[in-house]
Amino acid sequence: MKELVICNSKDKKLICLIEDEELVEKYEEDEQNRSIEGNIYIGKVQNVITGLQSAFVNIGEKRNAFIHVKDILPKVDIVKNEKPKERPINELIKPGEPIIVEVKKEAVDKKGPRLSTHISLTSRFTVFMPNSDFVTVSSKIEDENEKERLKNIVRKYLPEGSGAIIRTVAEGKKEEDIKNDLLKTIDKWKDIQNISIDKIPQKIYDKGGVLKKTIIDLADNKLDKIVLENKEDLEQIQSILDEINANVKIEIDKDILNQYSLKKQLQTLENNKIWLKNGGFITIDKTEALVAIDVNSGKFIGKKDVEETITKVNLEAAKEISKQLRLRDISGIIIIDFIDMQEEKNKQLVIKEIIKNSKKDRSKVQVEEFTKLNLMEITRKHINSKKWGV
Repeated sequence: MKELVICNSKDKKLICLIEDEELVEKYEEDEQNRSIEGNIYIGKVQNVITGLQSAFVNIGEKRNAFIHVKDILPKVDIVKNEKPKERPINELIKPGEPIIVEVKKEAVDKKGPRLSTHISLTSRFTVFMPNSDFVTVSSKIEDENEKERLKNIVRKYLPEGSGAIIRTVAEGKKEEDIKNDLLKTIDKWKDIQNISIDKIPQKIYDKGGVLKKTIIDLADNKLDKIVLENKEDLEQIQSILDEINANVKIEIDKDILNQYSLKKQLQTLENNKIWLKNGGFITIDKTEALVAIDVNSGKFIGKKDVEETITKVNLEAAKEISKQLRLRDISGIIIIDFIDMQEEKNKQLVIKEIIKNSKKDRSKVQVEEFTKLNLMEITRKHINSKKWGV
């Protein structure tokens, strides 16, 4: 059973994904300070810094946003290992000029939002890219015949000079459904282009924040129902489902936080120390540059040799770490200090365990081999959260 639970806590909306009564994903949305990631603006170029090949752009938010030359040059198909031709940024934009941009990353600490001219509009089955001219398919779709079928369908309805990314949920879907979904998104882009601009900077498209993105992402991901704490949210949720033509059961439960020990599960996220079932534990600490995870044997004492005991702790930790990365939406560079193992075969077992459990994650997780210092490096893209803390 997979349920999306939406409830309110003070001025924030809690969005929780429950799988078989266990909390697996949790996001927050501040109603007074919603996420701007994915929003599209007509901004005004403030400063061009040629030495950094970058510029600062006023988009009308609290801080000026940042854009790099690679996010201005035409987007290329990375599958074909294409590279854009380098050009000085001052040949592409000038101070005072208007520029249409999308927020790709939220502001973090003292850094402003990160921008790109590579616009993308996400819908149920595709990500429409009006300024790119290639079509690619989610790497999670492995069947080559299905990839080609989906590409042919999408190419048939794309306007000239535009492109798309075909999402995982499109696999096996009928041409008519994909066509209708794509054409609706193309019409949305036309509406954005036709907006009357009375001032610059100005927001010209609001993606809808964390809640809308989460529902779009999960609607076709075997979601059984959406449970609301407040009846007042019903109209908003139904509107999102209608927009993407998705049919998901909606229920109202005012006591939802007491179901599945949800309150208790949420409270555990306040701790950076997580106990393992076998008596070991992991600690998670965030630095400015990366997230460090340390594995400890704790109370676990094996009955046989030390190497076997250590491997058992590490395997249990690998499973829990994959769960915590998803649950806390941890992103960026993650360094894991497993307990040192001597045998290469045991290190490979731990790597396979991380990879296996990472397949449950909706985000892209890249797992590297152990370094010479017996550290494992993982990279992960965040899904929704503006920032992460423990």
